[in-house]
Amino acid sequence: MKVEGLDAVLRKLKDLPIKVRRSAVRKAAGKGAAIIRKKAKENALRVDDPGTGRRIADNIGQRLRSRYFRQTGDTMISVGVLTNKGRIPKGNPDEGPKGNTPHWHLVELGTEKAKAQPFLRPAAESSVSEVFDTVATELERQVGIEAEKLRNG
Repeated sequence: MKVEGLDAVLRKLKDLPIKVRRSAVRKAAGKGAAIIRKKAKENALRVDDPGTGRRIADNIGQRLRSRYFRQTGDTMISVGVLTNKGRIPKGNPDEGPKGNTPHWHLVELGTEKAKAQPFLRPAAESSVSEVFDTVATELERQVGIEAEKLRNG
Protein backbone atom coordinates (compact mmCIF):
# COMPACT_ATOMS: atom_id res chain seq x y z
CA MET A 1 0.00 0.00 0.00
CA LYS A 2 1.29 3.44 -0.88
CA VAL A 3 0.50 6.36 1.41
CA GLU A 4 0.64 9.72 -0.35
CA GLY A 5 1.02 13.18 1.12
CA LEU A 6 3.33 12.21 3.95
CA ASP A 7 6.55 13.46 2.38
CA ALA A 8 6.47 16.85 4.14
CA VAL A 9 5.58 15.23 7.48
CA LEU A 10 8.38 12.69 7.15
CA ARG A 11 10.89 15.46 6.39
CA LYS A 12 9.75 17.35 9.51
CA LEU A 13 9.90 14.11 11.49
CA LYS A 14 13.54 13.56 10.49
CA ASP A 15 14.41 17.04 11.82
CA LEU A 16 13.22 16.07 15.32
CA PRO A 17 15.48 14.36 17.89
CA ILE A 18 15.19 10.56 17.91
CA LYS A 19 13.48 10.37 21.30
CA VAL A 20 10.83 12.92 20.28
CA ARG A 21 10.40 11.21 16.90
CA ARG A 22 9.73 7.87 18.54
CA SER A 23 7.17 9.39 20.87
CA ALA A 24 5.27 11.00 17.98
CA VAL A 25 5.24 7.76 15.98
CA ARG A 26 4.13 5.73 19.01
CA LYS A 27 1.21 8.08 19.73
CA ALA A 28 0.09 8.09 16.09
CA ALA A 29 0.31 4.29 15.81
CA GLY A 30 -1.64 3.95 19.06
CA LYS A 31 -4.49 6.05 17.64
CA GLY A 32 -4.60 3.79 14.57
CA ALA A 33 -4.61 0.64 16.69
CA ALA A 34 -7.45 2.06 18.79
CA ILE A 35 -9.68 2.10 15.70
CA ILE A 36 -9.08 -1.60 15.10
CA ARG A 37 -9.54 -2.37 18.80
CA LYS A 38 -12.91 -0.59 18.86
CA LYS A 39 -14.18 -2.45 15.78
CA ALA A 40 -12.93 -5.79 17.16
CA LYS A 41 -14.85 -5.16 20.40
CA GLU A 42 -18.02 -4.39 18.44
CA ASN A 43 -17.56 -7.58 16.38
CA ALA A 44 -16.83 -9.67 19.48
CA LEU A 45 -20.04 -8.50 21.15
CA ARG A 46 -21.96 -10.05 18.25
CA VAL A 47 -20.34 -13.49 18.71
CA ASP A 48 -20.12 -13.58 22.51
CA ASP A 49 -22.35 -16.10 24.27
CA PRO A 50 -24.86 -14.15 26.40
CA GLY A 51 -25.38 -17.25 28.55
CA THR A 52 -21.96 -16.87 30.18
CA GLY A 53 -20.76 -14.17 32.51
CA ARG A 54 -17.54 -13.42 30.65
CA ARG A 55 -17.17 -11.69 27.32
CA ILE A 56 -14.35 -11.80 24.79
CA ALA A 57 -15.01 -8.13 24.02
CA ASP A 58 -13.98 -7.16 27.57
CA ASN A 59 -10.51 -8.62 27.00
CA ILE A 60 -9.65 -7.05 23.65
CA GLY A 61 -6.75 -4.66 24.03
CA GLN A 62 -3.67 -3.24 22.38
CA ARG A 63 -0.03 -3.55 23.38
CA LEU A 64 3.18 -1.86 22.35
CA ARG A 65 5.62 -4.59 21.30
CA SER A 66 8.71 -3.44 23.18
CA ARG A 67 10.80 -6.50 22.37
CA TYR A 68 10.19 -5.96 18.65
CA PHE A 69 11.16 -2.30 19.11
CA ARG A 70 14.39 -3.22 20.89
CA GLN A 71 15.31 -5.72 18.17
CA THR A 72 14.41 -3.63 15.11
CA GLY A 73 13.94 -0.03 16.20
CA ASP A 74 10.48 -0.04 14.59
CA THR A 75 7.25 0.67 16.44
CA MET A 76 4.69 -2.16 16.49
CA ILE A 77 1.37 -2.08 18.29
CA SER A 78 -0.70 -5.24 18.28
CA VAL A 79 -4.41 -5.63 18.87
CA GLY A 80 -5.75 -8.88 20.24
CA VAL A 81 -7.45 -10.74 23.05
CA LEU A 82 -5.60 -10.53 26.36
CA THR A 83 -5.71 -13.77 28.34
CA ASN A 84 -3.99 -15.09 31.43
CA LYS A 85 -0.79 -16.98 30.79
CA GLY A 86 -0.41 -20.60 31.69
CA ARG A 87 -2.70 -23.56 31.68
CA ILE A 88 -6.45 -23.28 31.40
CA PRO A 89 -7.95 -24.25 34.78
CA LYS A 90 -9.77 -27.59 34.97
CA GLY A 91 -13.39 -27.22 34.01
CA ASN A 92 -12.65 -23.76 32.54
CA PRO A 93 -14.55 -21.92 35.32
CA ASP A 94 -16.70 -18.92 34.43
CA GLU A 95 -15.11 -15.99 36.28
CA GLY A 96 -17.81 -13.48 35.37
CA PRO A 97 -17.27 -10.06 33.79
CA LYS A 98 -13.69 -9.40 32.65
CA GLY A 99 -12.98 -13.11 33.28
CA ASN A 100 -10.32 -14.95 31.33
CA THR A 101 -11.42 -16.00 27.82
CA PRO A 102 -8.88 -18.61 26.72
CA HIS A 103 -11.35 -19.96 24.16
CA TRP A 104 -11.31 -16.85 21.98
CA HIS A 105 -9.16 -18.41 19.26
CA LEU A 106 -11.63 -21.30 18.92
CA VAL A 107 -14.37 -18.77 18.19
CA GLU A 108 -12.16 -16.77 15.80
CA LEU A 109 -10.80 -19.73 13.83
CA GLY A 110 -13.47 -22.36 14.43
CA THR A 111 -13.08 -26.07 15.14
CA GLU A 112 -14.16 -29.22 13.36
CA LYS A 113 -17.47 -29.03 15.24
CA ALA A 114 -18.05 -25.26 15.38
CA LYS A 115 -17.84 -22.90 12.44
CA ALA A 116 -15.50 -19.93 12.59
CA GLN A 117 -16.94 -16.63 13.75
CA PRO A 118 -14.07 -14.23 13.04
CA PHE A 119 -14.11 -10.90 14.82
CA LEU A 120 -10.46 -9.77 14.86
CA ARG A 121 -9.49 -10.25 11.22
CA PRO A 122 -12.56 -8.49 9.80
CA ALA A 123 -11.95 -5.56 12.16
CA ALA A 124 -8.43 -5.11 10.79
CA GLU A 125 -9.32 -5.76 7.16
CA SER A 126 -12.31 -3.41 7.08
CA SER A 127 -10.51 -0.44 8.59
CA VAL A 128 -7.17 -0.32 6.74
CA SER A 129 -7.75 3.00 4.96
CA GLU A 130 -9.27 4.61 8.07
CA VAL A 131 -6.29 3.50 10.15
CA PHE A 132 -3.75 4.85 7.67
CA ASP A 133 -5.61 8.16 7.41
CA THR A 134 -5.77 8.46 11.19
CA VAL A 135 -2.10 7.58 11.65
CA ALA A 136 -1.08 10.10 8.98
CA THR A 137 -3.24 12.87 10.46
CA GLU A 138 -2.12 12.12 14.01
CA LEU A 139 1.53 11.91 12.99
CA GLU A 140 1.30 15.31 11.32
CA ARG A 141 -0.36 16.73 14.45
CA GLN A 142 2.22 15.19 16.80
CA VAL A 143 5.14 16.43 14.67
CA GLY A 144 3.67 19.94 14.80
CA ILE A 145 3.22 19.77 18.57
CA GLU A 146 6.74 18.43 19.18
CA ALA A 147 8.35 20.93 16.78
CA GLU A 148 6.54 23.77 18.56
CA LYS A 149 7.75 22.48 21.95
CA LEU A 150 11.35 22.44 20.69
CA ARG A 151 11.08 25.98 19.32
CA ASN A 152 9.59 27.36 22.57
CA GLY A 153 11.47 25.22 25.05
